Amino acid sequence: MRRLRDPDTGCTWDLAQDFASVAPYTIEEAYEVADAIDRADVTALKEELGDLLLQVVYHAQIAAEAGAFSFADVAAGITAKMIARHPHVFDTKTHAIDSGMTDVRWEELKHTERADKGADSSMDGVARALPALMRAQKLQKRAARDGFDWPNVEGPLAKLHEEIDEFTAAPDDTARAEEAGDLLFAAVNLLRAYGIDGEQALRSANEKFERRYRAMEELAADAFSSLSLEEQEALWQSVKLREQPGCPSPQVA
Repeated sequence: MRRLRDPDTGCTWDLAQDFASVAPYTIEEAYEVADAIDRADVTALKEELGDLLLQVVYHAQIAAEAGAFSFADVAAGITAKMIARHPHVFDTKTHAIDSGMTDVRWEELKHTERADKGADSSMDGVARALPALMRAQKLQKRAARDGFDWPNVEGPLAKLHEEIDEFTAAPDDTARAEEAGDLLFAAVNLLRAYGIDGEQALRSANEKFERRYRAMEELAADAFSSLSLEEQEALWQSVKLREQPGCPSPQVA
């Protein structure tokens, strides 16, 4: 990377990059790592981890050129952080604690770290670049740790129904867009109350929809878009039925 960014002999494109321009690639590579894991493709995972590591090296090199920090500083920093967050492993004076207490201790240490960095709100440190659904979950968890949370699932369930009513009653597109955000936020809160990871749940729903849609296209023999809505719905129901355990694959003319 130092050679790629050498002012005299480096690559023009690499020299033109900065933190902001590289950041989208970093996010993309992280998602490709997650995708390889979801597909249980270990060969792809090895390659994608290399691509992700390159992003870390890239940012570290840009920082080193500015005299801010180096790749070695990045590695040393995360090493120190992991040691500090795992005293039950690295501190021989600390007695072994169960997994539940480990989670509590982890959150306490992260809270202390945020305070040491000057955080003055429980909302500080929740990255704005996170996917909106994932960020909603994190914001809600932070609030819950402060006691700002429903005591049971009935609260968020009622709130979701309230937000649906407000969305449908919105007087114009601007108000409806705002209510849409509130509706999604309330849905995330309800899932969290049931211990369901909203990001994973939506990812699974996306996969299911794509799988079923592709199956409909296959059954329709490349004529899916020419079918009526009623015929498309019939195919959808056939595909759903086919996914039920023990059901034979339907034959569609």
